[in-house]
Amino acid sequence: MRCTTGKSPPAGALHPGRRPSAPYRRRGRIAARHGPGIAFELTSQFKSYAEEGRAVTRHQPEPEPQRQPEPDTGRDPAAPAGRAAPAPDPAELPGGAAVEAEGIGLKGPRGWVFREVTVEAAPGSVVALTGASGTGRTCLLLALTGRMKLTEGEARVGGLRLRKQAAAIRRTAALAHVPGVDDLEPSLTVGEHLRERVLLQRRYGTAPLAALKAALRSPRQRRADARRVHDEALAAAGLDLATLPKGPRTAVRDLERLERLRLCVALALIGRPRLIAVDDVDLKLSAPLREEAWALLASVAASGVTVLAVCGEAPAGLPGDVPLVVVVTDRATGARTAEDAPAEPAPKADNTDETEKETADALAETGRA
Repeated sequence: MRCTTGKSPPAGALHPGRRPSAPYRRRGRIAARHGPGIAFELTSQFKSYAEEGRAVTRHQPEPEPQRQPEPDTGRDPAAPAGRAAPAPDPAELPGGAAVEAEGIGLKGPRGWVFREVTVEAAPGSVVALTGASGTGRTCLLLALTGRMKLTEGEARVGGLRLRKQAAAIRRTAALAHVPGVDDLEPSLTVGEHLRERVLLQRRYGTAPLAALKAALRSPRQRRADARRVHDEALAAAGLDLATLPKGPRTAVRDLERLERLRLCVALALIGRPRLIAVDDVDLKLSAPLREEAWALLASVAASGVTVLAVCGEAPAGLPGDVPLVVVVTDRATGARTAEDAPAEPAPKADNTDETEKETADALAETGRA
């Protein structure tokens, strides 16, 4: 049968008496509500889930059959089996991420960027990475978030091995403010940055099943969910859009430094991470503004999110009795914990240009994720 109206005839017209298959019936129902593009994408997801033995319906997945308890074989459950168990989804893990590192180091073409770093921080702590400029503070920050490859040592972030599960760590750790890596666009407004992050998070930052469920919601529900996540992130970062010169239409170039920090923290919290990383917390800030910046990070840590912060001088304490772990980096001896740090801050090295070149070379060699 030839179609002369420009529209495809129904499946039953091509084959009288034959009922269209289930995927095509499902695709037609989805296309009537969401459009043909989403219909083709979702039906492919339906097919992939069906092949895995999980039926996904419009409202919720069918409950999986209860697994029978395995007999006690005397083997340690933590012992490695023939096949490694898959890593858990970081988005579904509760609370912050514990950071445990022992003897880690990173070597570049010109030598060691940092070495012999030992960190032990509980979930919901603030880890202050302090030291002279060029001692590998930013590289250590990126390495602990899975963005740079270690040369030696072992580390775990949120129970995930840094060497073997860096991709999973990147999904659970967000960069809040790292110049040269996640810079804001000065010409864009605050509202545009927030909307862009919400859209990217909904498209790329969720698990496949969660993204499928979100796509099946109505447009009004999706907008309400995006608004709720948007408002929660702004409240956690302490950023009030009404106090800005032009509200959400304020350009980033017109923001004060502390307001930029709050915006970066809000953007990072949209993805609901277990750990956030902030570089140069106290750079070009007066003493009162430094206290506000540390109070902001302490409030984020009090909510359960672990915070890694690079600073020139670590604070003596944080409000609300938030745990503070200080790691002092040093070009000669690597990095040490607060207990091993000297009483006075180490003087700045004279070869600042040379150390900055080594850090840049290390960034180029290891790459950023």
